[in-house]
Amino acid sequence: MDRPLVTLQDVTALQGGQPALRGVTLQVARGEALRLWGPNGGGKTTLLRLLAGQVAPVGGQRTYALGGQPQRSAVSARRTLRVVGPDAEAFYLTREWVQSVQDVLLAAFEGEALNLWTPTPPARARLAQVAALTGLGPLLDRDFRTLSHGQRRRVLLAAALMPGPELLLLDEFTDGLSEGARNELGQVLTDLWRSGVAVVLATHRPEEAPPLPWRTVRVADGQVTETAPAAPTESAAPLPHLGPPPGPPTPHPLVRLTNATVYRNGHRALGPLSWTWAAGQHWLLTGENGSGKSTLTRLIAGELHPALGGQIERPFLARDRLEDRRAATGLVGAEVGIRQRQSWTGREVLGSAWSGTQGFAPDLNAAQQAEVEALAARLGAADLLARPADTLSQGQLRRLLLARAALHRPRLLLLDEGLDFLDAAARAAFLALLPELARGGTHLLVVAHRAGDALPGLTHHLHLHAGQVAFAGPLASDWAHLQALPWGP
Repeated sequence: MDRPLVTLQDVTALQGGQPALRGVTLQVARGEALRLWGPNGGGKTTLLRLLAGQVAPVGGQRTYALGGQPQRSAVSARRTLRVVGPDAEAFYLTREWVQSVQDVLLAAFEGEALNLWTPTPPARARLAQVAALTGLGPLLDRDFRTLSHGQRRRVLLAAALMPGPELLLLDEFTDGLSEGARNELGQVLTDLWRSGVAVVLATHRPEEAPPLPWRTVRVADGQVTETAPAAPTESAAPLPHLGPPPGPPTPHPLVRLTNATVYRNGHRALGPLSWTWAAGQHWLLTGENGSGKSTLTRLIAGELHPALGGQIERPFLARDRLEDRRAATGLVGAEVGIRQRQSWTGREVLGSAWSGTQGFAPDLNAAQQAEVEALAARLGAADLLARPADTLSQGQLRRLLLARAALHRPRLLLLDEGLDFLDAAARAAFLALLPELARGGTHLLVVAHRAGDALPGLTHHLHLHAGQVAFAGPLASDWAHLQALPWGP
């Protein structure tokens, strides 16, 4: 009888000095498909990191049988197992030196984070194999930092495959992926599972998991409970209708791009693009991974700038200066989350909303302090205000970032896959806030890969392809117009 790949017996583990898992008993069998679900902060990511050897138990016993040899040491696990999720991106995005996709994969073959050696023939052979499997051939020479969120997720999956692991650990894997990428990589995962690789997937969207014979467990309040073979899909409340900003639509532009092109580390990430966002419009922004969606949101927010010959204007601002842009804009996206994963408390994260700073803020007056407390309570984040951001789960951190983006009632609210990582309750609480913001004059731009994330009340649709406009116009009642888009060569 084969030994389980990993056995946890009455294990307790800490996150940020506090118990994140308590008394967990669980086995991961060879070749099985295990799905984890549960609320934000319940312990799913900590459990994945515990299985990968990145977190050590402070109580109980963890035993590995990787390679068929039972052992309690996590050394082998740390060299062959990786958690594929948003936290893994942060290491590369916060480094100041170039790490190509090829570097990331070759480092993973050696069980390292950085490529420190001349690759051996077996390493190069495995690189070619994995690149073909995951479709990364055209991106191998690209700087990891210039990739889109979805492309980075693909690279991290490939990196996890480089050592030929017996177990894949996936954390909210489908978030940030376009429908095409979800289907393509879902087939890759299915093929790997059929070859004998075990898969553990933590997700708030079980309906997007590949069709494998999942065994499902619920992770909540630091404890693991076996459930029925199919996890229930968390039911979402009906989406609220935004309603237009006050007053009739006008031709007055809020943002105007003219022949704007953005380069990132020498790579053209967007443009040339000409587009106008007028008062009274709420925009849906779509496109495949790598089409330039996140770059556009960061350009609008003033974090990126057009190259010489292009122009961005913000006529709604009396003065287009950094502090004015920050005071009038709220932005939620993957890069914002990575920058905020520091020792700053939730209260400091929210308090920086008015100044647009990160990690610090001028002293808040009594009214502002009251607003922080009230909005945190409304979004179910009151218990996060005293906690450091780097101890939070992805869903808990995203709750804070959404509150930060909305707290100062910005004129422009940019949600770049902003609802990712949220459980159903947190998602519903934030969505209920949006009509109130819209009535107060906030204009929304929502980046989405799912038709269900297109909120009622969005008025216009911008679809990007290869950094350029494929469609821009009023939003139809369905997405049928996408079938006839001018994709170009």
